[in-house]
Amino acid sequence: MNAVTTTGQNPSSRQNGAAPAPASGGVAVRFYERNAGVSLLRGMLGGAEALSSRLAERMAQRLFLTPLPLRGFARRSAWGPQWQIERWPFERVNVCVYRYRGGADCDEGQMAVTQRPHVLLMHGWAGRATQMKALAESLASEGFVPIVMDAPAHGASNGSTSNLPQFARALEYVCARLAEQGIKLHAVIAHSLGGSAAAFALSRSRLARSLVLIAAPDAPRDYTRMFAHVFGISERTRAAMQRRIEAQEGLLMQQFDAAHSAPRVTVPTLVAHDADDSANPFAAAERFMQHLPQAELLATAGLGHSRILKDPAVHARITAFLMRQLAP
Repeated sequence: MNAVTTTGQNPSSRQNGAAPAPASGGVAVRFYERNAGVSLLRGMLGGAEALSSRLAERMAQRLFLTPLPLRGFARRSAWGPQWQIERWPFERVNVCVYRYRGGADCDEGQMAVTQRPHVLLMHGWAGRATQMKALAESLASEGFVPIVMDAPAHGASNGSTSNLPQFARALEYVCARLAEQGIKLHAVIAHSLGGSAAAFALSRSRLARSLVLIAAPDAPRDYTRMFAHVFGISERTRAAMQRRIEAQEGLLMQQFDAAHSAPRVTVPTLVAHDADDSANPFAAAERFMQHLPQAELLATAGLGHSRILKDPAVHARITAFLMRQLAP
């Protein structure tokens, strides 16, 4: 049975008579529209379409798979002595993994740390592990052992391009490596497009005892349409770009839709989403709730797409959900 939990303002009161929710990628659209380099890229793609359809497809694909804004412009954050940073080789790049060890005052010993409930946190597209740090440390204060990862081409992981299937593979790889070390994950917690990757990964294998999806899109393939709108490419080029990516990855984008992956998720899931999320509208959470077999909804308002990750009330609700799953 699906339970509904709300924190902050009641989102339903905003939806009565309100304007329709914005399309997926609204934040990204506004960022690109304000960016001076977009007009240049639009011109380059338009020129490529006029010269050669194959050239336009390759250029569009490369740009679509490049996380923007570039991570070199992202604000950096120190992790502190309580975090152990590791780099694990993965495919042709690596993933950077941050393990909470409790700092110099942690005298529990490695065995005790291993026996505590571990949770793996993953960011979204063009994000980085530091975005999950506040939530991770809040969970650590409640007795959990958080592990945070940077996806390929994000944060401190190397690489220049990535994609949603690679997000899912990287998540599965980190889970497998942890299992090899004797760590059975209590939960996977993922934000935005990382949530789509996590739902897909857990639909294929029981990687953890529970799942938390924060501001996840229900139809990630819509981002190809947002991309085409922003950069002014034709529908023919957009569709060809999507087919090229699907052929190279061996997966269709629709396989990451909530309607496809969510019914196969067999673990209790918390769906956290804000009514004022302009990147992924609240309707995405409602569609996840329609398809997940065991789901609770944490609905917020006034936090948007990113601030939901830092809100203490949201941290408390996520902690309470995870605590309930600890019961035998």
